[in-house]
Amino acid sequence: MPLPPPDVPATQRLALDCRTLLDHRVGKGVCGCCGALRPRYKRLVDNIFPEDPEDGLVKANMEKLTFYALSAPEKLDRIGAYLSERLSRDVARHRYGYVCIAMEALDQLLMACHCQSINLFVESFLKMVRKLLESDKPSLQILGTNSFVKFANIEEDTPSYHRSYDFFVSRFSEMCHSGYEDPDIRTKIRMAGIKGLQGVVRKTVNDELQANIWDPQHMDKIVPSLLFNLQSGERTESRSPSPLQASEKEKESPVELTERCFRELLGRAAYGNIKNAVTPVLMHLDNHSLWEGKTFAVRCFKIIMYSIQSQHSHLVIQQLLGHLDANSKNSATVRAGIVEVLLEAAAIAASGSVGPTVLEVFNTLLRQLRLSVDYELTGSYDGSTNIGTKIIKAHEERQLQEAVIRTIGSFANTLPTYQRSEVMLFIMGKIPVPGIHLTLPSSDSGPEGTRMIQVMLLKSLVQVTAGFQTTNMLTALPSSFLEPLLSFSLTEDPEVRLLVLQILLSLIDRHENRPKFANMSISDISVLKLKVDKCSRQDNLFMKKHGQQLYRHIYLGCKEESSGREHYETLFALLGLLSVELANEEVVVDLIRLALALQDLALSTDEALPVYNRCAVHALVAAYLNLICQLTTVPAFCQHIHEVIEVRQKESPYLLPEAVFVDSPKLHSSLDKVEGSVLFLQSKITESLGGSGYNTERLATPYVPQYTDEDRLSKRKSIGETISLQVEVESRNSPEKEERTPAEEITFETLKNAIVDSVGMEEQERERRRQVVEKFQKAPFEEIAAHCGARATQLQSKLNQIFEITIRPPPSPSGTISSGYGQSQSRSVPIYEMKFPDLCVY
Repeated sequence: MPLPPPDVPATQRLALDCRTLLDHRVGKGVCGCCGALRPRYKRLVDNIFPEDPEDGLVKANMEKLTFYALSAPEKLDRIGAYLSERLSRDVARHRYGYVCIAMEALDQLLMACHCQSINLFVESFLKMVRKLLESDKPSLQILGTNSFVKFANIEEDTPSYHRSYDFFVSRFSEMCHSGYEDPDIRTKIRMAGIKGLQGVVRKTVNDELQANIWDPQHMDKIVPSLLFNLQSGERTESRSPSPLQASEKEKESPVELTERCFRELLGRAAYGNIKNAVTPVLMHLDNHSLWEGKTFAVRCFKIIMYSIQSQHSHLVIQQLLGHLDANSKNSATVRAGIVEVLLEAAAIAASGSVGPTVLEVFNTLLRQLRLSVDYELTGSYDGSTNIGTKIIKAHEERQLQEAVIRTIGSFANTLPTYQRSEVMLFIMGKIPVPGIHLTLPSSDSGPEGTRMIQVMLLKSLVQVTAGFQTTNMLTALPSSFLEPLLSFSLTEDPEVRLLVLQILLSLIDRHENRPKFANMSISDISVLKLKVDKCSRQDNLFMKKHGQQLYRHIYLGCKEESSGREHYETLFALLGLLSVELANEEVVVDLIRLALALQDLALSTDEALPVYNRCAVHALVAAYLNLICQLTTVPAFCQHIHEVIEVRQKESPYLLPEAVFVDSPKLHSSLDKVEGSVLFLQSKITESLGGSGYNTERLATPYVPQYTDEDRLSKRKSIGETISLQVEVESRNSPEKEERTPAEEITFETLKNAIVDSVGMEEQERERRRQVVEKFQKAPFEEIAAHCGARATQLQSKLNQIFEITIRPPPSPSGTISSGYGQSQSRSVPIYEMKFPDLCVY
């Protein structure tokens, strides 16, 4: 016993000794005659403990203690301190029965009292919970956790400025990783840890006076602990976007409990806390190599996207994009896993959830696409082949590229029409277009890498334009997008041309008619159930502006020797969609003229087209004229088309799509004898349509495509040839040719001579171009520099002449003076000597 102070009288010393003895008595009967000397709250606390701990809490005495605490709330802190003292002593003496009784009493007092003095009582309570959690006994750890959870559900009336939960976060996180030998006890400890973390979150997340639970020091412990338990019982798919009420048996599962806790944590996250909550998830997936499996990573982010507030979804997506950039030199499987998670996140996110940085999202994905192409072709992440660099597997990079393209399409589907148009322009600006983007993107993989980038970006455009709907084609497809796109339809790469055609189909199809033109055949179009709408004013303006471009590219696409079955089927679908979606009378006439020009192309022997291509063009023309005649519903027109088709079915089936566009086409060895009744006649078509009000004069005019510089630029295979064309244009426009040729009168003879001499002119043009290129490639630098310097001097002299003509000195009020040669010369008069009218002076 502690010795009393030396100045205390003997009688008081004896009373203190007795009081100390009574404070430390275990049961009743010890110095019972002196019980009145002890404080009442201690007597009430002692009375709730039975002699045998197995009998449990004495309920009647517990009610007295509760009534006393409510009547005298100022004693509540002393009651808590005394209970804490008894519990610590019982824990040290391994008297766990009394420990349980003390915790039960504390829980009941905590639930009953909500006065202002409860803060001091809570400190004693948390001290006891901490004592239990520090114990090595699993039962005591679970007991302390359950008491903490009950406390966490209490809403306190008064805030606490000094309470700290750092120990509880660390201890509960440690319990979540328990490795106890007995699996049942290990499961119970882990579930207790999860419940404890859930309690800490509930207690602190909405209290601004508490320690910020969203700080990285806490989130780095809480989130990995939850993910560890979620991973231990991983399932293939989350059952539902929001957890349903589980049965009692399912509530015993740590996985289900972890998921509910994780969802609750994310649901409480505000705008500024999303980053701190998601960053530990990314780090956990990195540290445990969980991106490669994809399943768990996808499940985690499904939980995140469904749990957070919808307006915060774009923050998660931005973090994923940043993490993808940070792992740009990691293995393809890791990057593919991140991209797959992005794909799922974009599918879950609501419309417009990409946030304000829409183009940055696509810029990141396109950058990853380009890096993957470089990695695939160079074989290393740093562009070198040194020993020790990672070996890149081409098939993994291709899988990544396909995943990125799918993700781009998934993001685009969440955007409104106007933003999707911006994304289309943005992607088009990234593609090296022949003749327009002369500075190709920096790539270590050479021309093949440039071609692969073109293909990948066009595939991305296919995904972005899928399902594209617009009411105004002019605004949705500006010239800055359409012209570069159409230039690709003239390249020699068949894959690129096919992708361009697919993009055009997606853009023009607004009534889901595209699948109905998938099979090219001669049939009744009533079975197709086409959705035909009246052509609007905006559609008419679009066709007036871009119609000739589309016709020309269709015609030139049919001329390509490398075109195959897919190309011709896609061209037929394009012609069909133009007829259904954008056709008025003028467009119908132009499309019929185009079809007849294609027939002449197939008959021509100058183009040297293979037999299959010529048969395919004939079949394409037959299928399209069969379609357009039924759309126009002109009886005479339909009769002529059907008559020609019937003759072909009997005499020349190889000119119809049913015989050409099959796996084993039945072709004729020679098409020299294709003439007469198997051909569609322009005169009969003009005559039949003229009676129905169509423009016969325009119908009678054969369609001739206009070749432009764009066509020649598109055929270039290298940068050197493109530059040579630039040199040619510059030399043609140089000021060396000062003499101007007078305007030549155009007559019939002039046109005739131009047609006859076209072959010779082409040869001369080719020779002149060769000489220009050879001059710039082989001439000495001094000669080229002198040539350019002479041109610059001549240009300066011309500019000086122009300035002398246009810029004259201001008129002088003092008049002019005559020079010695009788010519008038302006006299330079200082402005202060000039005489102005009175009205001009103020």
